[in-house]
This record gives sequence, C-alpha cells and structure tokens, in this order.
Amino acid sequence: MTDAYRTVAERATARFEVQGSEFLGHVAPVDTVEAAEAFVDEVRDEYADATHNVPAYRVPAGEPSERAPESDPMLREYSSDDGEPTGSAGKPALNVLQQREVRNVAAVVTRYYGGTNLGVGGLARAYSRAVKDGVDAAGVIEERPHRSLVVETEYDDSGTIRGVIESTGVEFEADYGRRVRFDLRVPIEDVDALRERLNDATSGRVDIDR
Repeated sequence: MTDAYRTVAERATARFEVQGSEFLGHVAPVDTVEAAEAFVDEVRDEYADATHNVPAYRVPAGEPSERAPESDPMLREYSSDDGEPTGSAGKPALNVLQQREVRNVAAVVTRYYGGTNLGVGGLARAYSRAVKDGVDAAGVIEERPHRSLVVETEYDDSGTIRGVIESTGVEFEADYGRRVRFDLRVPIEDVDALRERLNDATSGRVDIDR
C-alpha cells in the first residue's frame, strides 16, 4: 500500500497584527510545483499592494506520471524572503511545514508594514505564526498519493463508464462534448484495478490516458 501523508484539507487564511503590521497566512493543498507556483502568483496578484508576500511550499518533485507508483516522492522545498531580511521570513515559514510534517501544501504570508521594525527575531516569530495559524484554519488531514486519469468514451458506453467510476467513490469531472471525457483523481494504488474494470465493462472500448 502506498504510504499516506499529511496535508491541509482546504484553502484557508489566518489574519493577525503585530505592532501595527498586519499579517495574513494563506495556505492551500497542491499536488505539483506548477500548482504551488500558481497559488503563490494568485496571492501576489490579489495582494499586490502588500509590503511583502512571502512564499513557502513542500510538494513532490516532477509530475505524477513521472514518478513510480510505489515510490515516496522526493519533495521540492522552496521559500523566499521576498525582500525581508535574510532568513527572517521564508525559512521560518517553511520550517512550520516541515515541523508539522505536512506536504503537498503551499503557503504565502502577506505583510502590510505598520511603521515599526520588528527585528529578525520578531519577523521570524510573526511569519511562523502566520503559517501555523493558516494550517490550523485549513485543518490537517491524512491523504493518499493520487494520480490523474483521463477516460474518454463514446456516448453509448458513457453510462456504463460513469457507473463504474461512481461505484469507486473517486473524484471526477465529466465533459460531454463530441465524446464523453471523465477527468479522475484516483489513489495511485487503485489505478490498475480501475483500468481493468473500465476495460472489462466496455470490452476495451475506452481510452484511458494519464
């Protein structure tokens, strides 16, 4: 069985003030470096008027299709001080994710400067608190590694395919275009069995890509 891991349940933002400076700790579950960077960019765009937007994330390196199903992926850990004194912001933010042992998560701490310098120690405590509070607000859950599957079929088999997918309880979205496309998020350990069920149910008349 593929090892489970800890991550955040949903997006969340926590807010507090320290000596006039306002801090907002944003966190989100993400599965790839690309998704983490997209979340960072989204927060920076939304809070473009802030003094700093400090990012930190821990996500698997490489795309899911490039990783062996049974492997525990190498994590890419990234942080930036975004103009704060070196070591006062990004590293404390990332340290929280490490200490809480959560991954597949991105965090951005937004700061609006309030006129009082907090010093390196004060900044480190504030940035750490922002991520801790954000993680607490989002909630920590245990998750299993997933893989995205794209299933395409003709309309004649779409009801059968949908029935099989729904019976497994996996997350999916359906798009009824020229053909019917299902985008699935499947626990890695269940991928092969689901492929076999879909092929058996349609006598092989289904296209499965990942």
